[in-house]
Amino acid sequence: MNEERKQPRPRFRGLQLSQEDQQALRRREREGSLGMLVAWRIQALRLLDKGWTITQAAEATGTYRREVRRIANRFLEGGVEHALSEEPRRRRSKLLDNAQTAALIAMVCGPPTEGRARWTIALVADEAERRKIVRSVSRETIRRTLADQDIKPWRKKNVVRSEARQAVRRANGGRAGTVRATPRPERTGRSPR
Repeated sequence: MNEERKQPRPRFRGLQLSQEDQQALRRREREGSLGMLVAWRIQALRLLDKGWTITQAAEATGTYRREVRRIANRFLEGGVEHALSEEPRRRRSKLLDNAQTAALIAMVCGPPTEGRARWTIALVADEAERRKIVRSVSRETIRRTLADQDIKPWRKKNVVRSEARQAVRRANGGRAGTVRATPRPERTGRSPR
């Protein structure tokens, strides 16, 4: 076997902590309520300052190389506080607005299109476009929207429909009878004991 050793990656160039940076790191450690993320970021910065490679620092801190590289780059861009702070996370924009969501829910709570027994996600997406509820929509958007509302139109029991008679099931799943939409007239006479 040809045993070739991989050459170690070069050290991260340009990262040198000044005296002020070292003091800022010590100050952050003394604050007391130091989170785990900030603690490993401080450790990664110190290791890189000592000349460790990105890979070595990542293994020592128990994280990924890309995370150590990101912290080092943030330090070079804006200093210690920038490297230790959390980047604001991008919020996912709403896929459908409230009016579109309401129209979509109203549509799936009604009967499915002609010739179909139940709604499917693909059918909901196609019908929403056909009815001009949305200009264009993916099946995943429909799935997420319905999941957020806990609606499963492909399961008949999860959809409210106005039917004259609905089957009632026993606890064991057997059929118990039907419930009428209009109440029966009350019997006159003696009440059961």
